[in-house]
Amino acid sequence: MVRKVISAFEKGYSWFLGTLNHISGLPLLALRIYLFPIMLQAGWKKFAAFESTVNWFGNSLDLPFPVLMVVLAGLSEFVGAILLLLGWFTRLVAIPLMVTMLVAAFLVHGDNGWLITSDASSWLAGERVIEADKKRDEIIDIVREHGNYRELTSFGRITMLTNGMKLAITYFVMLLVLFCFGGGRYVSVDYWLSKGLKRWKGTDDERKQNFT
Repeated sequence: MVRKVISAFEKGYSWFLGTLNHISGLPLLALRIYLFPIMLQAGWKKFAAFESTVNWFGNSLDLPFPVLMVVLAGLSEFVGAILLLLGWFTRLVAIPLMVTMLVAAFLVHGDNGWLITSDASSWLAGERVIEADKKRDEIIDIVREHGNYRELTSFGRITMLTNGMKLAITYFVMLLVLFCFGGGRYVSVDYWLSKGLKRWKGTDDERKQNFT
């Protein structure tokens, strides 16, 4: 009796995993759709404000060949966003985007800590967050004294942007998943191109066998 129950469970679980396998591409599609507007906007902004971005790369970030760096970063983000949405060369596209996110995380946001907004109660709060929290409290006091605090905060509480590395690392992890697993089954150009290539190779092998 116990063996039958275990066998039935194994069959049911195998069926469950097989069903999940058919929808395994959906979370990868969700990642690609989520990253598309973020990367597209980042690339577009670099070209829209090209001169100021070059100056920032060269003077503030001390990067060599700032013009080349801006062009490479902008193209990898703008073109990469389109290819990510299509699921085309997903793994290859993820590589320069991951590099860009690491540069952004550690070179641009690294000194700002982890958090992106002021929250001194967080165990991840550093000196910048604690200082920003104090400034936020001062702003709140001024607003309460000279303005309608309830109306001005009707869309949300007042906060300070600390610009930490949290988002850049989050995007890196998302890209790392796409690098490891690709664009996804059924929902990417990569999948259908790979399927067509395998079919073409199979047909070609059959032709060679028939010829020999």
